[in-house]
Amino acid sequence: MIPDDDPARSLTVANPDDPATTYISLVGNTYAMLITGEQTNGQYCLIDMRVPDGGGPPPHRHDFEEMFTILEGEIEFTFRGEKHTVRAGSTINIPANAPHNFRNNSGAPARMLCMCTPAGQDEYFTRIGDAVPSLDAPPPQLTPDEVMERRRRAAELASTYRSEFL
Repeated sequence: MIPDDDPARSLTVANPDDPATTYISLVGNTYAMLITGEQTNGQYCLIDMRVPDGGGPPPHRHDFEEMFTILEGEIEFTFRGEKHTVRAGSTINIPANAPHNFRNNSGAPARMLCMCTPAGQDEYFTRIGDAVPSLDAPPPQLTPDEVMERRRRAAELASTYRSEFL
């Protein structure tokens, strides 16, 4: 049986150029929180990721599904130790619990959409990254102490957001 419609929930239209969008700088990447867990009742989140050449997170894993659609450029994903180059137009799914990471080794910027289900990664990124005014804004210039603080906070909050660094 399908539950009744919930009129308290509204339509969401996501646009990465909308000034109301939250932009986060994290490990040199810039992420636009397009659709948050708050908007989907925790079902999923959608993040527009701008990844400069050399950008990407360290190896990690988490207990939720993560799907990436490459919009521009190419990204090298390492999945369970095996490297895969994924180009614009392709979509990949990272199963829950699988060790992985990605890196832009292409020599040019890349852009991708990331959907996590259930939501939570959007909140994690917001708590550990730095707010910036737009997708094209340069990352903040952090002191070595500030970089260490961001890493400490990411490690400290990882288990709260069902993730671990490897």
